[in-house]
Amino acid sequence: MTAVEESAFGSVSNSVQHASTMVRDSVKTVIAASMVGTAIEFYDFYAYGTAAANYFPHVFFSDTTNPTVALLLSLVTFAVAFIARPVGSLIFGHFGDRLGRKTTLVVSLLTMGVATFLIGCIPGYNQWGLAAVALLCLCRFVQGIGLGGEWSGAALVATENAPANKRALYGSFPELGAPIGFFLSNGTFFLLEAFNDDAAMLSWGWRVPFLLSSVLVIIGLVVRVHMEETPIFRMAQERDEVVKAPLVEVFRKSWRQVLQATFLVAVTYTLFYTLATWSLAYGTKSTEQGGGGLGFTNQEYLLMLMVAICVFALFIVVGCLLADKYGRRRVLTFSSVALVVFAFAFPYLLMGEGKHDVLAVMTFLCVGFMLMGIAFGPIGAVLPELFDANVRYSGSGIGYNLAAIVGAAFVPTIATWLSSHWGVRAVGLYLGVMAVCCLISVLTCRETKDTDFTK
Repeated sequence: MTAVEESAFGSVSNSVQHASTMVRDSVKTVIAASMVGTAIEFYDFYAYGTAAANYFPHVFFSDTTNPTVALLLSLVTFAVAFIARPVGSLIFGHFGDRLGRKTTLVVSLLTMGVATFLIGCIPGYNQWGLAAVALLCLCRFVQGIGLGGEWSGAALVATENAPANKRALYGSFPELGAPIGFFLSNGTFFLLEAFNDDAAMLSWGWRVPFLLSSVLVIIGLVVRVHMEETPIFRMAQERDEVVKAPLVEVFRKSWRQVLQATFLVAVTYTLFYTLATWSLAYGTKSTEQGGGGLGFTNQEYLLMLMVAICVFALFIVVGCLLADKYGRRRVLTFSSVALVVFAFAFPYLLMGEGKHDVLAVMTFLCVGFMLMGIAFGPIGAVLPELFDANVRYSGSGIGYNLAAIVGAAFVPTIATWLSSHWGVRAVGLYLGVMAVCCLISVLTCRETKDTDFTK
């Protein structure tokens, strides 16, 4: 090596060695601190998605005579939080890169938790009229603000405490919060619907999951208050590399990475809310109500979703192990191509109107969630690796939350409208377009597996 190469190599080696010797949280604490917030995040969103698909059309839009229009209006409120999320990522990203990951994560979790609890307290349209709808949208917006700072901070807690050769595996900790939150949310609705009739669920039952979220928030706050700041951020502080305006730095130096991050994640959002929210309404509602008339009850479909979510959790870990071994680009390229194929194949599994075809629907859900796990798992490492340490919270958060608008905000609404006008093949085409966008983004990204994460 030349003298310059030796000097650069020595600098990198010293940085990695210094980071490894700094005081850090135990693996158990890292898992708890990174996983609990995203579990709450996805619990809240799944609870809202389930309520928006099944209960809010009656509770908040009961004056609408057309059931399909009521469902569409209800699903539009679902999009409000996604629009707020990039705003939250700007706010919390700034403070996360300026003040540290720990404090920012505590505040974002508290913001998210209070808004979710209040959703469960709002009177229906019959009591408060349009004021009830306005309050629902306001709470949903605040919830989105809190969520905007959650995922990126949790991903940094995991990856900035990880050994260099296990960043994707550690990055799976916050990603596993997704199936955990989903399982808890759907399990709560499943149990409530098992012991209550439709009238009770419309009266008070739908509120219970939102009110119960306060328990998860308290647990999350206790864990996060007692965790350490990440060693990578402390190193940036020691080097005086913390920037005063991280947002300016991100958009000045890393705007291309923000776009890449957005489209890397967007397809996973589209796929998830196609599987979990749109398909729930499509499988349980008649064609007159905007569904597909597949003949399933809400409880039956929730049970199938809970089985399929276990496949999701398994393949998150599989995807991360493969990403650590073979590289991020190879795994994400495979998942993107496979999703294009799935997008054009799955409509044929959902065309059995009135047939109650459990095998076909379970195949759709399990294959979809398998590909979702492979695509979603490595994201916990890839997005932070695209950005420098002093703007990592902002950059990864902005990319991730812009993806929420591009890939998720209007997915249930668009998919419901497409399926009711042009059939389920149009929904497959929509997913296929998003998968192609992801593939293009993957192919334009550098491999980040061996990135010096201390820089």
